[in-house]
Amino acid sequence: MTAPPHQPTMSPTDFASVVTAITSAFGDPTRREIYLFVHEHDDGTTASAVAERFELHPNVARHHLDKLCAGGYVEVTVARHAGGGAGRPSKRYRVVAPAIDLDLPLRHDDVLVELLGRALAALGPVRAEQLAEAVGVDYGRAMAASMSPGSDRHRSFQAALHAVADALTAHGFAAHAERHGDELRIVSEHCPFGGVAIEHPVICAVDRGMVQGMLEALYGHQLTTETALSLPTGGEHCVTAVQGDPR
Repeated sequence: MTAPPHQPTMSPTDFASVVTAITSAFGDPTRREIYLFVHEHDDGTTASAVAERFELHPNVARHHLDKLCAGGYVEVTVARHAGGGAGRPSKRYRVVAPAIDLDLPLRHDDVLVELLGRALAALGPVRAEQLAEAVGVDYGRAMAASMSPGSDRHRSFQAALHAVADALTAHGFAAHAERHGDELRIVSEHCPFGGVAIEHPVICAVDRGMVQGMLEALYGHQLTTETALSLPTGGEHCVTAVQGDPR
């Protein structure tokens, strides 16, 4: 009996080739194992189950699953709790089909960012963070020079902080400035570095350096920035706290 057209059979070799292609496309071996895990569950699985199975933070598990969804390999459905009870709806992830198109486009930006993450990681945590932050500071200063004339350098600190948030938003960070107690900070709701920042947290130092470089150039005083919260540490967004003498 032949298999239905929408459920073609695959040999173990073909299936292994598909999984290898997925791994190559995304550059992460953990994602291969997660795909295989989802493939084993005909009724789908949850991000919490993936996190428990592979001993990952739930944010990291969702990141891998979302990458597979974005590539068209996995789909997600949202189910309400039985009986209509309160609580967040449950997301279940299922493979789209046993057979997957192996024509996988190569995204050069993804490759370069992944290369950056691995290169920084190879330097060791201390040197890598110093280098990443220094690059961010230089880039932040260059951004400030292009967005503000020299006569506008000594603007108020609050105005400079909002200008930095606007500039980061234009670069894909979805950022805003806010006061938290006695602390001023930049909150970024989106990371343009994507999952690479989760896999290589040292890249967060680039963001921190960009904030410092822009603020120093716009405000005209030396300041210190600190990563108060980030996606790799389990946060839902990234927070850069600003320290110094913003008077």
